[in-house]
Amino acid sequence: MTATLRAVADAAGVHVATASRALNVQTSHMARENTRTRIIEAATRLDYRPDAAASALRSGRSRLVGILVPGLSNPVYAPIIAGAAQTLDAAGIGAIVADTGFLRERSAGLVRALVARRVDGLLLTSAFDEHDPGAELAHQRQVPLVLINRDLPGNVAVLPDNMLGMKLAVDHLVDLGHRAIGYVGGHLSAAQRNNRRDAFDAAMGQRGLTAVAPVRPTGFQRADGREAALQLLAEVPHVTALVCGNDLIALGVYDAARLTGRQVPHDLSVTGHNDIPFMDLLAPPLTTLRVDYHRLGAQAAALLLRRMAGEAVAGVLMPPALMQRGSTAPPRLAGGRHTP
Repeated sequence: MTATLRAVADAAGVHVATASRALNVQTSHMARENTRTRIIEAATRLDYRPDAAASALRSGRSRLVGILVPGLSNPVYAPIIAGAAQTLDAAGIGAIVADTGFLRERSAGLVRALVARRVDGLLLTSAFDEHDPGAELAHQRQVPLVLINRDLPGNVAVLPDNMLGMKLAVDHLVDLGHRAIGYVGGHLSAAQRNNRRDAFDAAMGQRGLTAVAPVRPTGFQRADGREAALQLLAEVPHVTALVCGNDLIALGVYDAARLTGRQVPHDLSVTGHNDIPFMDLLAPPLTTLRVDYHRLGAQAAALLLRRMAGEAVAGVLMPPALMQRGSTAPPRLAGGRHTP
């Protein structure tokens, strides 16, 4: 049987209340050092484990936070989760991580399940452009919520500065001499796609340019990028550069270039977004926008802790940095030479 707190107190020769204070990270300083040491030794010997459910009922707090993302296989989310968990752990709070996919009912169902477990707050990456039933349910149940890497009206969010990122990418390509520039993004319903597409259009407008073709509604994976790029290259064969909504889409553009007899960057320059692992090892290495997603997750968790404490907080934009690598070069002239 699992040892009880009373058994630990009896073994250490103290009152149950003293044992409880000594074993609680928030109140352990109230016990004398030798008493605290004796209690911890007794708890270790008896393999005492606090009853989290009972503690939650007594205090009204579970010391747990839910982290929901739409696709754990996406390499962007690992550093976000790691950064958030590290910040939460330093505050003595655990994390429950779950995958919502791109299903509205799953988002709502997971939030409902986490609320039933009395989580103290939620970190959510929404897959939807306006109405996320999970976020709406969190508001209805008055659970503190911070969005990560996505923005929805009426919410506090920590996300990359897409306006700055797209400006960096477009300015880089235009300064190289490109004018026929296209964009390949995510699905029509994805908030981040809309945000980055709008930012791309704004950056092009600042340079007196427009995209060579409409944004293609694709998913976020390599195969989605390949299919969208094949269609775009068939319709607009004179395009010389493509800005991609993420690095996986950029990998698909590499595939499309190869399938259509184009070389990157000699015939087609490509930029990505996120700088996920191994992008510098591609042939050629991918020019992309680096976002410190570990720091982004940590920042989101820090804001959530403040919200859980009742503070009013504002959202944060994380500035990206352009990593210039081998996938971008000046466009070729008609004779096959590159522009100077």
